[in-house]
Amino acid sequence: MKKITLLFAFALMLSAASVFGQARKELNFGLIGVNYEIPVHKDITIAPGVGTDFDLDWLTLGVKANYYFDNLFGITDQAWDVYGGANAGYGLYLGDNDHDSSKLNIGLQIGGRWFWNDKWGLYAEVAGGSIFTPSIGVTMKL
Repeated sequence: MKKITLLFAFALMLSAASVFGQARKELNFGLIGVNYEIPVHKDITIAPGVGTDFDLDWLTLGVKANYYFDNLFGITDQAWDVYGGANAGYGLYLGDNDHDSSKLNIGLQIGGRWFWNDKWGLYAEVAGGSIFTPSIGVTMKL
């Protein structure tokens, strides 16, 4: 049942991507999660997302806001992005054993991205708060 719930949440996230479209849409696929970046300013994005842990015991729904430091640092190469921001999410426990059924997670993240062509790139990110979550994955410009 927990795998079906997780797959449903990923499908819901992907379908929401077409609703929120703006100037520079990006979909980030990490090892254990996915988020959709929505630009709200030339240097700021918000990204609703969904993730889990490697045991598939938790389903976390959340949003993060990122500030892109490219203009501030003078990064003119379009292949690179450096960002940092804040995140908030709510974790639902889907495991079999007795455990607290929910957890609020609020934290900060910092990361970077490199695009090898006009559509695809790699990202690495470290986030902390109630839960420490490093992440690596692939970014697709939409």
